Amino acid sequence: MKLTAAVLTISDSSFRGSREDLSGPRLQQCLKDAGFEIVLTKTLPDEAQQIAAALRTAAAQARCVVTTGGTGISARDVTPEATRKVCERLLDGVAELMRAEGLKQTPFAALSRGVCGTIGASLVLNLPGNPAGANQSLKAVLPLIPHALDLLAGKTEH
Repeated sequence: MKLTAAVLTISDSSFRGSREDLSGPRLQQCLKDAGFEIVLTKTLPDEAQQIAAALRTAAAQARCVVTTGGTGISARDVTPEATRKVCERLLDGVAELMRAEGLKQTPFAALSRGVCGTIGASLVLNLPGNPAGANQSLKAVLPLIPHALDLLAGKTEH
């Protein structure tokens, strides 16, 4: 099965055009280098309803949906809440792996509230908004993604 991905940037300032999105393009390149076809990219404001709707749309088009931004502890950081609302199952261990990898570089990784889960046969990963943190988080879990997607597609033989 083809590896398809969507990258959603969650940032009020990038949505308004007052800050360049550095994380989204970097994640797109990382996914392309790993053999994924990027089928959707979008920049959204930190609005839970818009994020939830975009996650549903992205999961209908892509097997792997990656978000960047909105995972911190500021009042406008609502990506984890929106993700929990639409995911059928959470993958706590995947989010823990990303945070553990981030903690090797900075103690601030402990402030990330990103979650990972599934919508149908699609995988959803919340990554930090910081470009280095987002890239590092994705690289930490990239080796797991093809197997997770196989399992979600019903390929359970080991």
